[in-house]
Amino acid sequence: MKTAILIPCYNEEATIKVVVEDFKNAMPQAEIYVYDNNSTDSTAKIAEDCGVIVRHEPRQGKGNVVRTMFRDIEADCYIMVDGDNTYPASFGPVLERFVLEGQADMAIGDRLSSTYFQENKRPFHNFGNVLVRWLINHLYKSHVNDIMTGARAFSRDFVKSFAIMSKGFEIETEMTIFALENNLKLVEVPIEYRDRPEGSVSKLNTFSDGIKVLLTVVQLFRDTRPMKFFCTLSTALIIIGLLFFIPILKAYWATGIVLKIPTLIMVVFIWITAILLAFCGVILSALHKKSRQDFERYLNQLHNV
Repeated sequence: MKTAILIPCYNEEATIKVVVEDFKNAMPQAEIYVYDNNSTDSTAKIAEDCGVIVRHEPRQGKGNVVRTMFRDIEADCYIMVDGDNTYPASFGPVLERFVLEGQADMAIGDRLSSTYFQENKRPFHNFGNVLVRWLINHLYKSHVNDIMTGARAFSRDFVKSFAIMSKGFEIETEMTIFALENNLKLVEVPIEYRDRPEGSVSKLNTFSDGIKVLLTVVQLFRDTRPMKFFCTLSTALIIIGLLFFIPILKAYWATGIVLKIPTLIMVVFIWITAILLAFCGVILSALHKKSRQDFERYLNQLHNV
């Protein structure tokens, strides 16, 4: 059984050697791949000197790197970890066991149940993690503790069936929703988190990347729960229309005259839009069900290869 350790990197010369050496010691049987994403420092050179496989991805963004890694590498278990030395290599064998024993298609290293809030010095990052966790668990009726952790292990079925759409840091959110939507086996294991060492700088922009993550959640919810998404919009428009229509109706009962004809026309257009949105939800829900059936067939074929 082959295990591949995947390390996406962008300007991590201060930490990449420690990360590689730690995983060599913790998992000597695994192949280690460092994918350099246009680093302007010595990240790639240091990784090569450590004797691991170094490849390059010219398209900027973590999502682009993960897409290339998943396409290029063949293994039975894939362990992905950031190159910033915020996760100890000891989590690797733990998550690997869940995947190789067939207990998980994606095993998550859960920082938020461990030391994340004590170690992380960026309060908006803490708030963002909690917000995204609440949003996804609320929308998908799930109980995932850490949505955006960079420490994960995957089965071959997961890697080869995951159609990656994200280009940047929203990739972790997309992975989690993919697992929830497709009823894949998901396991979480609390792991230690430590803040970046001195000289290592985060590439995550709190606000711009945070907005991208939230938009990704909304877009994926629209695509994976079309009935609920469009019927919610339809219901909201019906209520808005009623707020404008009730005063018109009251005035008509009192006077026998429609006093605000333009407003009434606007209400009619709002309700027509609401009806169309509801029909969109029905149609897209049927198409999504067919897509899920096709995915299950593909997964069966993939599993038997």
